[in-house]
Amino acid sequence: MEAGGVADSFLSGACVLFTLGMFSTGLSDLRHMQRTRSVDSIQFLPFLTTDVNNLGWLSYGVLKGDGTLIIVNIVGAVLQTLYILAYLHYSPQKHAVLLQTAALLGVLLLGYGYFWLLVPDLEARLQQLGLFCSVFTISMYLSPLADLAKIIQTKSTQRLSFSLTIATFLSSTSWSIYGFRLRDPYITVPNLPGIITSLIRLGLFCKYPPEHDRKYRLLQT
Repeated sequence: MEAGGVADSFLSGACVLFTLGMFSTGLSDLRHMQRTRSVDSIQFLPFLTTDVNNLGWLSYGVLKGDGTLIIVNIVGAVLQTLYILAYLHYSPQKHAVLLQTAALLGVLLLGYGYFWLLVPDLEARLQQLGLFCSVFTISMYLSPLADLAKIIQTKSTQRLSFSLTIATFLSSTSWSIYGFRLRDPYITVPNLPGIITSLIRLGLFCKYPPEHDRKYRLLQT
């Protein structure tokens, strides 16, 4: 096998490994729900938006014929759907959860209808779908920044997951390189904010380590 082929295979494997590692961090939330039989302190929207994101990129991967995208997003969609079903099972506010799920899935179905029925040209469909997925992914990476002010104010990183931060950094980096290698800006560009936000979070962990959290809480009490 040529050197380029080996590098591509290694990079593809890294994308799969790191991304599935990022998705699997939700297993700790799943165990918590099963153990406590509640959804206390667990947010629902990240599961739902990630599932929709997976389904969008899965469509892009199928249209592009990219096996790496297809594998990652099939497994990701299955995991996120499992988390959603568990949350729905243990949540006391099932109506609100179902309403949010139906609303976002409705938007997804409208998008599918537009791309697959109203955009007959394959290349145009690929570009528009890639742009849609890119914008959605960027919004997902940037949305947690709203919590940064609270973290700085409380001087506590208790809201952040260190393992998820590392997994997101590795996943975003590998996908950015993968997209650059394929000369696909729809893969490269949306993962750059993931790198940046992960570095910001790591900086906060360095500034406010867990030991600092404990000292700060003692001073507050």
